[in-house]
Amino acid sequence: MAPESAGHRHTEQGRDRRRTEGRARLVIAFFDASALIYLIEGKEPFGGRVRDALAAVASRHPQLGAAVSRLSWLECRVGPMKANDGAVLAAYDAFFAQPDLIWVDLSKDVVELAAAIRVRHGLRTPDALQAASGLQVGAAHLFLTGDAAFRRVEGLNVMVLS
Repeated sequence: MAPESAGHRHTEQGRDRRRTEGRARLVIAFFDASALIYLIEGKEPFGGRVRDALAAVASRHPQLGAAVSRLSWLECRVGPMKANDGAVLAAYDAFFAQPDLIWVDLSKDVVELAAAIRVRHGLRTPDALQAASGLQVGAAHLFLTGDAAFRRVEGLNVMVLS
């Protein structure tokens, strides 16, 4: 698998992936690590809330895309690795191997924006990196998280799942 990087996230053979054949705008669901943990590990009540929220969004936006940062990949793997839980790790690996998944790398621009977000809003470094990564996928996004603190970041279309 060759995951898509942020630099190539919107182009596919020369056309803008945010547009579908019917010229509808593609909405991107950016998953913070907490949202992915709720979704993949399914612990209730949060697992059900994430599934319900995604179903509602997908019913309004049938071409819903998904995006993650490299930081989410790291954060989601730590718990199952510590617990030596191969089944959960395999579930994450399957999610992260999706061919249409949009990857946002922690580039210089993302890190610089994260520093500004951290200064302006007082978010912890990992949260500032997630916010900056979420802003990279464009205006038509939903930032899925379990943390309401992200609402302080202007430009993020935050959906709190807890």
